[in-house]
Amino acid sequence: MTIGGREKPSNLSSDYIVGLTDGEGCFYVETRSPYGIYKTPRVEMHFFIKMTEEEFTLLKGVQSFFGCGGVYYQKEYRQNQRACYRFGVTAQKDLHDKVIPFFDKHPLKSKKLKNYLLFKEIGELVKKREHKNPKGFEKIKQLKSRMNNGTRLVREIRLPSGNAK
Repeated sequence: MTIGGREKPSNLSSDYIVGLTDGEGCFYVETRSPYGIYKTPRVEMHFFIKMTEEEFTLLKGVQSFFGCGGVYYQKEYRQNQRACYRFGVTAQKDLHDKVIPFFDKHPLKSKKLKNYLLFKEIGELVKKREHKNPKGFEKIKQLKSRMNNGTRLVREIRLPSGNAK
């Protein structure tokens, strides 16, 4: 199928997924200190590919390729951004059983490889439940600070509940 002068793949290959992730993907870790009913720290891991509305079908293909995750509409409020769709995997089982093994077998080519390797290391600590003790949680926060050019300010001004201050 040709759209906008370029050929869209009908079946997504591993190499295509790697290239798409190198360009549009993100490995993200969110840490939350204990609060309210949560007596221990929480670590949420996310793998995303974010694209414009025109690429909804492609993201559904990525979802089908991995056999997990979801495609979500993301309204954008920043002036220099536009609304988009996001393919995301947040279920720990799917991250450990599908996403991480895929990128171990098919390594990224860009600087995102560094983020992936830190993401994977954090994932191993979470699997071992190291985030449940203060030393392990601090190690995860230290590894996270080295991802994605450091932690974005917006994440640092959130309340423990996840809502912005």
